[in-house]
Amino acid sequence: MCGLVGYAGFAGSVPPGTENTSLKEMTETLACRGPDASAVWAGDAAGLGHTRLATVDLVGGRQPMLLARGGRTKLAVAFTGEVYNHAGLRRELAALGHRFTTRSDSEVVLHAIDAWGEQAPARLEGMFAYAAWEPDARRLTLARDRFGIKPLSYTRIRDAVVFGSEPKAVLAHPAVATRLELEGLRELLLSTHPMIKTPGRSAFAGLNEVAPGTVVTITGQGTRTHRYWSLTPVEHRDDLPTTIARVRQLLEEAVAGQLAADVPVSVLLSGGLDSSAIAALARPAAETLHTLSVDLGNQASSADAIRRDPDGPYAEMMVGHLGSVHRRVRLDAGTLADPAHRARVGLLRDGLTLGDFDTSLLQLYRAVREDFPVTLAGDGADELFGGYRWFTPQAATAKSFPWDSVLGRADLTRLLDPALAAALDLPAHRAELHRTACTEIEHLPGTTPAEAALRRDSYLNLTRFLPCLLDRADRLSMGVGLEVRVPFLDHRLVEYVFNAPWEFKTFDGREKSLLRAAVTDLLPEPVLARGKSPYPMVRDPAYRTALAGQVERLLADAGPATDLLDTTAVRSMLLEATGADRFPREGLELVLDLDQWLRTHRPTLRL
Repeated sequence: MCGLVGYAGFAGSVPPGTENTSLKEMTETLACRGPDASAVWAGDAAGLGHTRLATVDLVGGRQPMLLARGGRTKLAVAFTGEVYNHAGLRRELAALGHRFTTRSDSEVVLHAIDAWGEQAPARLEGMFAYAAWEPDARRLTLARDRFGIKPLSYTRIRDAVVFGSEPKAVLAHPAVATRLELEGLRELLLSTHPMIKTPGRSAFAGLNEVAPGTVVTITGQGTRTHRYWSLTPVEHRDDLPTTIARVRQLLEEAVAGQLAADVPVSVLLSGGLDSSAIAALARPAAETLHTLSVDLGNQASSADAIRRDPDGPYAEMMVGHLGSVHRRVRLDAGTLADPAHRARVGLLRDGLTLGDFDTSLLQLYRAVREDFPVTLAGDGADELFGGYRWFTPQAATAKSFPWDSVLGRADLTRLLDPALAAALDLPAHRAELHRTACTEIEHLPGTTPAEAALRRDSYLNLTRFLPCLLDRADRLSMGVGLEVRVPFLDHRLVEYVFNAPWEFKTFDGREKSLLRAAVTDLLPEPVLARGKSPYPMVRDPAYRTALAGQVERLLADAGPATDLLDTTAVRSMLLEATGADRFPREGLELVLDLDQWLRTHRPTLRL
């Protein structure tokens, strides 16, 4: 894992204001991503910084890594993430004449870039982002894994580029201004409410993200973007039994590959189908299987748009079934509502939060990190196998993102200043985002309209909804120096399941039929039969009371967000919040988050 930062100049000079201290300060913003080591490298026109969380080859693998020939640096690379097929690539590169001095995947990435250039990312299996600088050609290459599990942002400053794993690292450069414009505010709001991520965009004006599955090459002549991977339709020729067997094989290979590490590894186990499958598949390879779950007690939600029953009994059942060493991380409403925790989450995410979803997840990750630098999680299974309630033929006919209405989130623009809400025009913007996303997906000849609609919605979930969850998992886990690996997003598995007929994914009349059938011999029947049960949220009245009190204080103190809010609407919401059973938590959290975001980043507003 790790964090990377850097800059590159293409006219013989570095960005204005750049000094060695600038590079060090940028690197220090990512200290939590790499608690084991940090280093910087500066050349004539470029510099790289790196912070390291050591998981493979604890002694070797230090970065930035340099490749020299004839006494000159030919290539400098900073890499973050994990490449699970690095052993095979090392053998292939060695046969081509490359020589290695470490066992690290970082050195494999260095030589892969040297050997294959822009084609290197397509050879890498895993989660990664990297920056590669070629001094002779004055060429910078930025690349990101297929699903954007690992982040990478960049901005142009005249004849130079500044980049980093997180926006805060780029914004730490003295020449980079922090600005919020209408387009950025739209992205800030929609990426949380209702969780729509626009590939390549960020909330900060002028700051871009390298889109998932993309290589960005920058020289003095300009910027070129190359998409090296995307979800594309392929004819599925296997029958149902063969498909089930193939899914099982791909899952076994993904879990086995992602268990490899030179440090202790754990598994997050909620008792749901997804995490239970990962834990069961990991059990044979683990001398002692360590699992962890979060426990919100009796005040956890028991029914909402996508939740059906509590996790605890199922997690305990799986612990007994697998014989794992299990730890339940107990949390309460006071901890989750603590403004200090909200501030920490907001700082880590560089965006708005999901309230107690985020604060509880951060506390869970912190507890995991006490003993384990690496953990496996079930992220991506619902998007891939069709686990959400919005995967229905009815929802697929709607001309909107399928989760938008099912999640039941209120229209939070009612809390904004009316003139600002009108300028944002989020309904029209959301409709345009949906239209644009739908044009990306192709369909094979002969695909029925029903199949095409459900395949389209699967694509939207994997490319617009899932990235919001991956951003959340990355920022919060790396905020405590924890590496979260996601076997369900092995790209071979995703490609195969994405192209399977939808009738296979629901062949037993239930969601996630393929996954359930693939692991049916590994799990107890109650876990196999359990419906979708996502990460819990707290319903303790004390949480509601704490949020309402914090919003009241914000209004009394005229916090930064009040300039963007309709304070009359906010006060009306507070009255609604004092007695309702299902209180408007998203509205309360939005007001607090927006205020915290403005306090943290202090942007110049151009709204």
